[in-house]
Amino acid sequence: MSDEKRALRARMRAERDAFAMASDAVIAPPPEYLARLAPGVIVASYVPMGSEADPSPLAAAARAAGATLALPHVVDRRGELRFFPWRDGDPLHPGPFGLRQPACNGEELAPAIILTPLVAFDDSLNRLGQGAGHYDRAFARYPDAWRLGIAWSVQRLLAIDTDPWDVPLHAVVTEQGLLP
Repeated sequence: MSDEKRALRARMRAERDAFAMASDAVIAPPPEYLARLAPGVIVASYVPMGSEADPSPLAAAARAAGATLALPHVVDRRGELRFFPWRDGDPLHPGPFGLRQPACNGEELAPAIILTPLVAFDDSLNRLGQGAGHYDRAFARYPDAWRLGIAWSVQRLLAIDTDPWDVPLHAVVTEQGLLP
């Protein structure tokens, strides 16, 4: 990882932390997202860590529409991000990097929508993640999935330098609404 990306991640985490501490903002499900929901659609969500934007309102909308929720499961830094079914009340287990994740003893699911945490995003919908590439590899594995970044507006940059393996998002939703 380059020193520039490491410094950018640290700066953007600090911006995100400060915003989350000072705000009670909520990410509301945008109409474009709601229109994609239907019974049987598989929506991959996540359990937020620290000041990451909370996708709970979007997960609740998916449940209300009859969609199936899945959460990511990670084994290690180099492993694949796999999605397993999850319902309210199902236990979450400690994973690497401080993650809380479902057990991997159910059927692995292929999501149609991937709600994606991030450190920063830009006007071209490039995403700066934690640096392990888990979501980029998942995007490559599920190329037809709609990739929706979940973020606070302070995480937006004009441009992010990308690597050849980086996969852009289809859209980002913040407390201010959907982009683009």
